[in-house]
Amino acid sequence: MKNLPRTTRTDTNKFLPRTTRTGTNLFLFFIIVLLTCVLIFLGCFRQKDISHDFAEVSEGVLIDPLFELAFEIVSSLDDSILAAQVIISGIDGRGALPGYFKPFLEDVPAGGVMLFRYNLDTPNNAIHSLISETVALINEVSGISPFVAVDHEGGSVNRFNRGVADLHPASYYWEYFENEGKEAALEKIEKDSLKAAAAINNFGVNLNFAPIAEFLTDDNRVFLKSRSYGPDPLFTAEASHAFIRGMESAGVLCVVKHFPGSAGSDPHYSLSVIDKDREALEELTFPFKYLIKKNSARAIMAAHSLVPVMDDKIASLSSVIMQNWLRDDLGFSGIIISDDFFMAAAGNIKPETAAVQSVAAGADMILVWPRDLRNTHKALLSALETGELSRERLTEAVTRIIYEKLRMGIYMSL
Repeated sequence: MKNLPRTTRTDTNKFLPRTTRTGTNLFLFFIIVLLTCVLIFLGCFRQKDISHDFAEVSEGVLIDPLFELAFEIVSSLDDSILAAQVIISGIDGRGALPGYFKPFLEDVPAGGVMLFRYNLDTPNNAIHSLISETVALINEVSGISPFVAVDHEGGSVNRFNRGVADLHPASYYWEYFENEGKEAALEKIEKDSLKAAAAINNFGVNLNFAPIAEFLTDDNRVFLKSRSYGPDPLFTAEASHAFIRGMESAGVLCVVKHFPGSAGSDPHYSLSVIDKDREALEELTFPFKYLIKKNSARAIMAAHSLVPVMDDKIASLSSVIMQNWLRDDLGFSGIIISDDFFMAAAGNIKPETAAVQSVAAGADMILVWPRDLRNTHKALLSALETGELSRERLTEAVTRIIYEKLRMGIYMSL
């Protein structure tokens, strides 16, 4: 595997497997005043062998031990659970899961669930009850608690009732930067993000489809409007980084969006075509590169944008964009999540067909609506049997998912 997780957590010792150390040479350096012996170990460390082709570990490279544990967990899962882990599904219900929907999650214990206004337009205790019931059901079936996701960018993109977890729109902080300076703006972003994350995490939310790491351009202004941190690429990158720091400090993993960018009007209703050359694309994706280099972006959403100079497929279905560009060239090792395939920009492809093609091309998780949960799961299993989706690709995807769940402390009862 070319893009292994690079973050090591040292506060999870109960989860950590033993590592093997080889090739270490011991030398006696010298004795000072008969009080101290200093031993210097020269050599390299090598992680214990992982019996799978995608884990390509060169001599002398030490992998994050959480990755080893994630791989061990994934190796113990059957095909049905593996296929379910790559799905983030909408759910029905307000306050409680409807009786007719429970069998859906019993059949397909999704790796994540996403909540919308129709789930959350209710008293706080009802929100907590719905999430608790959903998490308990999925964990009972699979032994792996799901990501619980919302779109909580701030401003108009807020699924909760007013006053629950209010957050300013991104554009507010661009104005704050212009008036109060960069450091003050970044400090406020992190502070506000932390406060909002604490509020939503209190309900059980642990995944946020935010921030938007696209700076405003003439091409995306109509679509993004106040959802962007403004026209400056560096401030957009730094603001996104501050937002992520605040969210993760309160236990919420962020999904940076939308790679490699947006163009035109709302892609929910129209095509998005980024008609730029490679040099212009380098500038356009600067904030994403910044966040990857900082190891801040642990999950990225692939847009349904078409980038003709790169591929004739939209980004969310393109191995050229997701694998060759995002992973190989930019070095991204986290989770790639495809955007909703019901959007017009995705074309007329069936959701279950898109899911298989997206995962095969490099996405690790896909978004589905409740009515498509079973069909999508069946399509993934069928593709696994026929070879359209390789076991290596599915295992790679689920290992990344489990890794991030372990890193974020999401409960597992395996």
